[in-house]
Amino acid sequence: MKQLVYIIMSMVAYVVAVAPCRGAAERPNIVIIYADDLGYGDLGCFGGKNVVTPNLDRLAREGRKFTNFHVAQAVCSASRTALLTGCYPNRLGIHGALGPNANHGISDRETTLAQLLKKQGYATGMAGKWHLGHRPQFLPTRHGFDEYLGLPYSNDMWPHRPDGKKSTYPPLPLIEDEAIIDPDVTAEDQARLTSLYTTRAISFIEKHKKEPFFFYLAYAMPHVPLFVGEAFRGKSGHGLYADVVMEIDASVGRILDILEANHLADNTLVIFASDNGPWLNYGEHAGTSGPLREGKGTSWEGGVRVPCVMRWPAKLSAGSVCDAFLMTIDLFPTIGRLVDAKMPNLPIDGRDVWPILAGTPGAKNPHEAYLFYYEVNQLQAVASGDGHWKLMLPHEYRTLGGKPGGQGGVPGKYEQRTIVRPQLYDLRRDIAETMDVAENNPEVVAHLLESAEKARADLGDTITNRKGAGVRSAGQISDPPY
Repeated sequence: MKQLVYIIMSMVAYVVAVAPCRGAAERPNIVIIYADDLGYGDLGCFGGKNVVTPNLDRLAREGRKFTNFHVAQAVCSASRTALLTGCYPNRLGIHGALGPNANHGISDRETTLAQLLKKQGYATGMAGKWHLGHRPQFLPTRHGFDEYLGLPYSNDMWPHRPDGKKSTYPPLPLIEDEAIIDPDVTAEDQARLTSLYTTRAISFIEKHKKEPFFFYLAYAMPHVPLFVGEAFRGKSGHGLYADVVMEIDASVGRILDILEANHLADNTLVIFASDNGPWLNYGEHAGTSGPLREGKGTSWEGGVRVPCVMRWPAKLSAGSVCDAFLMTIDLFPTIGRLVDAKMPNLPIDGRDVWPILAGTPGAKNPHEAYLFYYEVNQLQAVASGDGHWKLMLPHEYRTLGGKPGGQGGVPGKYEQRTIVRPQLYDLRRDIAETMDVAENNPEVVAHLLESAEKARADLGDTITNRKGAGVRSAGQISDPPY
């Protein structure tokens, strides 16, 4: 009898975990918080030593920690494109980091997460770094967001340099909806950005607490140049970078508090992650990859594996850990499933991974392989969907080579190294990617090379001079930029 009761209870738990949310009252609110250049080892819950992150640690205790979570590319615009569209960014013609002189951005043909949720009756808002194009036709309010406050691109794309040298960047604008409300952001303004964005998120939540809402909070920090609010300056005891992370953590605490105060926490999915790994050549102004190899701008794990925690008390087990290989492209279709949204007509690359997020026993990743592109459509790595193997393909990559990074916001110099033949890493045993096991696993190498060939046919590869049949063009504009 006891065994029968146990079986019935297990079946009920399974149904609750895998069932999508049906009906407006059951649909979760969604809050995505995206830090900039935060390293895998920068949070206490991920082993960080010189940081103070009690609120993010609390988020992990009350939710689910993802230790094998990846971005599609280890750079700004590309990473954000993948997060918001469920597509590899190079499929949409978005590469690298779009600057003030870029005349392209996200196409009107693509569907963002905000547009997907808006069709399901969600209020949608954003604060922070956009970076999918800065001309009016590319701004968040043209792509599903009801309101927006933030910088159109990275906070270092401005006229001021820490070494005093002349910069070619124009003044950095702060935009509200589609109007420039501050044409020349100063250092003092940057020090207020984290608090400003958090306050906007809180205001949005309070305004829309009686309807389903989606808020995307994309902090400018801890991307260089580093700035921190007066209340946190020097408070970490471990330098400016740790101060900045401390303020981000406190800001996340403010978001959690407002959800609690308005009785929204139980049915709100909060997702916190970083857009890529740390910008290591900035030394004391950069974070740490922890046990991972290299950082931002590479396809090594230190560039593409990022800290990620999610909390949804109604659906995710508190204090749980997920080590399944996942990527930001999967959030779009997974959230779409949770709100019963119809997927876009154009193909996307992400897959619904809700059973994995929910911890359903026996859940398997639906991807055969994950792809890592960089440097204007170079296919640099392929990983098996089960997270076991990763094949680094021949390419050049940047590294400090054991040298220290820069000081005072002035970067150190990278050197270039070359992978001349495919290198295979067993990520289950070697997340630091220290031991090439290709020679002992020829069948695995052959299988991943087949996946690479499929990717080249679909998305192209500049290293092998291949053009992809499945690539779509970015939005274009001929007018001069701001």
